[in-house]
Amino acid sequence: MHSSRRVFLGAVTAASYKRLLGANDRVQVGFIGYGLIGRQHVHDFKNQKDADLAAMCEVCQPRLEEGLAACGPGTKPFRDFRKLLDDQDIQAVVVCTPDHWHALLTIMACAAGKDVYVEKPLTLFVKEGRWMTEAARRFERIVQTGTQQRSGPHYQKARELVQAGYFGKPLSAHMGAYRNVMPGFGSPPDGPPPRDLDYDMWLGPAPLRPYNPHRALYHFRWFWDYSGGQMTNLGAHNIDIVQWYLGVKGPTAVSSSGGRFALEDNGETPDTQDAIFEYPGFTATHAIREASAGRRAGFGLEFFGTKGSMTVSRGGYEVIPDMKIDPANAIPVFEGEPAGGPQHSAAKPEPWVEARKEPGSSPQQFDLHARNFLDCIKTRERPISDVEDGHRTAVACHLANISLRLGRKIRWNAEKEEIIGDREASALLERPYRKPWDEVLRSFHL
Repeated sequence: MHSSRRVFLGAVTAASYKRLLGANDRVQVGFIGYGLIGRQHVHDFKNQKDADLAAMCEVCQPRLEEGLAACGPGTKPFRDFRKLLDDQDIQAVVVCTPDHWHALLTIMACAAGKDVYVEKPLTLFVKEGRWMTEAARRFERIVQTGTQQRSGPHYQKARELVQAGYFGKPLSAHMGAYRNVMPGFGSPPDGPPPRDLDYDMWLGPAPLRPYNPHRALYHFRWFWDYSGGQMTNLGAHNIDIVQWYLGVKGPTAVSSSGGRFALEDNGETPDTQDAIFEYPGFTATHAIREASAGRRAGFGLEFFGTKGSMTVSRGGYEVIPDMKIDPANAIPVFEGEPAGGPQHSAAKPEPWVEARKEPGSSPQQFDLHARNFLDCIKTRERPISDVEDGHRTAVACHLANISLRLGRKIRWNAEKEEIIGDREASALLERPYRKPWDEVLRSFHL
C-alpha cells in the first residue's frame, strides 16, 4: 500500500499552482468512479474547452473500459486511485464514487495537491464533512460539492426573490421526492464477487461484508454501510436550496419517522420517510416515498411566505400570490347555530404580490457547475458549492436519519456542530473506518 506520506509530498502551494496554470491554461482532470453520475460528469467536463479528460479510475473493469471510451483517446487508466493521485500531471479530480468513499478520497486528493469536485451527498456521517473542510483549508484546495442546482440561473433568480422578501417573510418550506419502484429490487443471495470487480477496494473504509449484488454498484444506496438512502441522495438537493436561500448553517432540531414498509428486497434504508426540520423563525419538511408516486411524482420544493408562496424545481420557479381576506369577516358569526367558517369579503380579493414565473435550466446547470469549478481552480476563489456548504447540507440529512433510527427528536447546535443532551445520538456522528484506511485517516491529524 502507498503511504499517506507520499501523498503529502505531492502537495503544491496555491502560488506554484497559479504559475503552472499560467504556463498551460488547460486543466488536467482525473475521474474516480464511472457509474450513473460519473457518466454525467464526463459529459459535463467534455463540454469545457479548457479541460482535458486525462485519467479514469474504476475498480470495475467493464466500467473502466466504458469510461475510457467516453473520455476519448489519451486518457490514462487506473484501477487504484492512489496511483492516480501520485500522477503529478493530474491537477484536479472528480470524485463520483459511492458515498462512503467521498470523504477519504477528497482528503487524500487535497493532500496530494489536487483540487476536487466531489458528488453529493458529501459524507456518510457528520464528522467527515468537518474533516474534509479542514483538509481543503489546510492544503489550500478548491473543493466543489456536486449540488448543481446552485449553478442554475433560475435557481439564482429565485434566491434573489426569497432574500428580497418578494412574497413576504418565509415561514416554512415543503420538500418531497416521490416515485413508485414496487415491488422492490429482490433479495439475491450472497456469493463471490465478480472477477472484474475489486470488491475489497470498492468497500474501502466500509465494514467487511459478504459480497451481495446489491452491496455494490448502483444498489449500494439502500444500505447504511454506504449511504443514507434517499434522504441524503435526493433530499440533499432540496435541503441545500433551503439553507442557501435562507442563509442558515443548519437546523436547531430534527424529527423523522418512517421505515422500509413496502419494498420487498434486502435493502435497509426507508422507502417511506417524513422529516421536520426546525430553524430559527421557520420550519421545513421533507417527505420521501419509494412505493407511491401520487400526483406529484419526482421531487420539488415550495416556500411559503406571508404574502404568497413559491415553487422551485429544475423545471423553473413560480410565485403564487395569496388573496386578501377582510379581517372584519374572517370570524364566524354565531346566531344560535355555527355559521360554518370564515366569511370572505364582498370586495374583490387583491393579490399582495404579483405572480411571477420563470422556466428552468436543468441541463445548463450541470455545465455551469463544472465551469464554476474550473474557473475557481484558476482564480483560487471559493466555488458556489464550497465543501463547507456541502457539509452543512449533509449534516441536516444525517440528523434526520439519526432521528429516524433512534425514534426521537434530535437537537442540534449548528455553531459547535454538536447534538445537545443525547449521548447515544452523539455517538452516531462518527463511524470507524476499516483497516488500513483508519490509519490513513489518522495520519492527517484532522
